[in-house]
Amino acid sequence: MTDVRLIPKTDAETAEWLPVAMAAYEEARRSAGDSAELAATARRASQDQFFPDGRLIDGHLLFTVDADGEDAGWLWIGPMTDSANWYVWDVAIHESHRGRGLGRRTMELAEEVAREHGAPNLRLNVFAYNEPAIRLYTSLGYTVGAMHMGKSL
Repeated sequence: MTDVRLIPKTDAETAEWLPVAMAAYEEARRSAGDSAELAATARRASQDQFFPDGRLIDGHLLFTVDADGEDAGWLWIGPMTDSANWYVWDVAIHESHRGRGLGRRTMELAEEVAREHGAPNLRLNVFAYNEPAIRLYTSLGYTVGAMHMGKSL
């Protein structure tokens, strides 16, 4: 069995991670139907809100997902605006590490972290095209809280 741990990212690691994660976020928004302009605007807004000086705002936690000593991905978790409820702001398992149960274990660890910080709930957003993630979250007991729909004209 793979040993999966969450290791806090240093400021230097966060600085390396930030453009990679924000580019992935922007691409995910485009894949979900946003225009290139809207996706770029959302990226800038997220970065300005949560990383105003290039460092993550207080109260949020950013981890490297470590699998048997290898960097297998990342987890960013923290309170929502009401601070009682926590949110998985971003989670990713590198493609070379997928299919080994690391996403499931990472989410289980995320739940542990949220509980340790007194959170009664853990929420997340998943884009509809990401069917593997939807299956994982459903199998872990997450339920749909809202749904946005659209149609190209």
